[in-house]
Amino acid sequence: MTSVADIPSAMTASRTRSQRLRRNGRAAYLRFRRKLPRLLRSDDISLVLLAALIGVGAGVLVTAMVGVSKALHAAFFATRHGEVSGAVFVDPLRAVGMPVLGGLVIGAIGILLARRGRGTVVDPVEANALHGGRLSLKDSLILVVQTMVSNGFGASVGMEAGYTQGGAAFASGLGRLLRVRRADLRMLVGCGTAGAIAAAFDAPLTGAFYAFELIIVTYTVGSLAPVVVASICAVGVTRLFLTPVTLQFGFSGPLSGSDYVLVMIMGILCAGLGIVLMRGVALAESLFRRSRISLALRPAVGGLLVGLMALVTPAVLSSGHSALHVGFDAYYPAGFLVLLIVLKSLASAISIGSGFRGGLFFASLFIGAMFGKLVAVIWITGFGLQTPSVVIAVIGMSAMATAVVGGPLTMSFLALETTGSLPLTIAVLAASVLSSMTVRRTFGYSFATWRFHLRGETIRSAADIGWMRELSVGRMMRRDVRTVPSTLTLEQFRRDFPLGANQRAVLVDDLGRYAGIILVADAHGADADGADVAVETIAELARNRKDVLLPHMNIREAASLFATSQTEELVVVDGRETLRVLGLLTEQFALRRYNAELDRQSRDLTGV
Repeated sequence: MTSVADIPSAMTASRTRSQRLRRNGRAAYLRFRRKLPRLLRSDDISLVLLAALIGVGAGVLVTAMVGVSKALHAAFFATRHGEVSGAVFVDPLRAVGMPVLGGLVIGAIGILLARRGRGTVVDPVEANALHGGRLSLKDSLILVVQTMVSNGFGASVGMEAGYTQGGAAFASGLGRLLRVRRADLRMLVGCGTAGAIAAAFDAPLTGAFYAFELIIVTYTVGSLAPVVVASICAVGVTRLFLTPVTLQFGFSGPLSGSDYVLVMIMGILCAGLGIVLMRGVALAESLFRRSRISLALRPAVGGLLVGLMALVTPAVLSSGHSALHVGFDAYYPAGFLVLLIVLKSLASAISIGSGFRGGLFFASLFIGAMFGKLVAVIWITGFGLQTPSVVIAVIGMSAMATAVVGGPLTMSFLALETTGSLPLTIAVLAASVLSSMTVRRTFGYSFATWRFHLRGETIRSAADIGWMRELSVGRMMRRDVRTVPSTLTLEQFRRDFPLGANQRAVLVDDLGRYAGIILVADAHGADADGADVAVETIAELARNRKDVLLPHMNIREAASLFATSQTEELVVVDGRETLRVLGLLTEQFALRRYNAELDRQSRDLTGV
């Protein structure tokens, strides 16, 4: 029997055991954290399982966003089911008032974000191009909320931006938590976007090739399994809660030669229409920026304009997803098709230009489909087309989306998975490739990279160039640089710097500013030829007085300056005004570091 005197010692022993268990548990957790990145790096199965988890997360996100969007449309526009764009009639007061109210909400969110110092949100393309796959989870959640608000209140924007942002941020956060390599983190971001797009369209191949073409920008055997598994898992999750919608029509082809003439024409015309739409968004942003309307009220003004267009047809509201499916089955005369194309294009440009958040993916699908039906009507009247107009609509839909979003294979698989027609998919691929080539030749950007161009960035794709920017002059320079005053005489310099001791020295003036580079060989051979003009001070032999590097310059900028200055070494200074010497960089060392980093990136990419 335990005595009263033994109780304190028993409590102490119990507390000691509890502390020991906590220490052991923490130590085991830390060992697991250290070993897990190595396991993910060496075991493909572990990476695939992680991708499956990301796909499930992306599927849950898309399901939740779709549910919230439908609930908002039902509450704000009194729709019984589905998206508001497919409604036959919307109360005029709701059609005009709700986008304005949504604009006020977006404006209020913008004010709060500005006060908290929130800047531009990094999207998956920029993250993979510049930041090694790193995205801010908090900023991404804010964008997801803004996208749902914009779409829910009827702004003419798609939710694919929110889908991909949320899926990519979840993947990026999980990858950083597990401390995966840079190449693996970029691939996981691709898995997140693949799952999001696959879930949105109930099309796993579409999601996978969206990631390969637009987010990862390369295809390797090592990335195939994780990306495809993420897409399949995301689709599996959404099918548990949502009913997939596919296009069903009895076309099995094949297309005739005259049909392929139309396919080629559609590819070129859709490319032109896509360029007009992208430039229209930039023009709308510019007009709103130059107007005297406050930043907080611009979305409300844009919502008012969209609402007025919705009085003509509700198809301009929201993403246009339901309107697309309605439009495929409906017969529209040519005049009404032109009206739909113009109004939807204007509504999308005004919505994004005024400050609503969202994308152009769904809008480009709708505009392209209606444009295809318009071309089919004209072609039937003038040339007696025998192919169903819905086939031309699918071709137009895919070619238009390729022009705006990019990714011809993505759109080809979308056509295959939504229609199940292989002959139509071949025609879609031809039109999409031609559309992509035309846009690249005449415009050079997709919608995402066009917006980067407007911000002053030089990104053309999500290919990883961030490592090149991170390889800065400040990281590569030598800091052990010996400086000498520019007033030093030639004899003094020769005495301090004998041949063979150093190759060069850096001159500074009386104020400590950079004044040039002196080669020791030049100093010792200055009067070897018996020149009449004697060198009094070492400053007379200085080279590269004006060409300097700055610490923030990247390897590409440094290489360009080496080429233009035609020298093998340049001094690094803190600024062009102060010219305080920080270090020195040689061209040979910079190129060696560049090649070594390039080899490492290649090994990470190929896994060899």
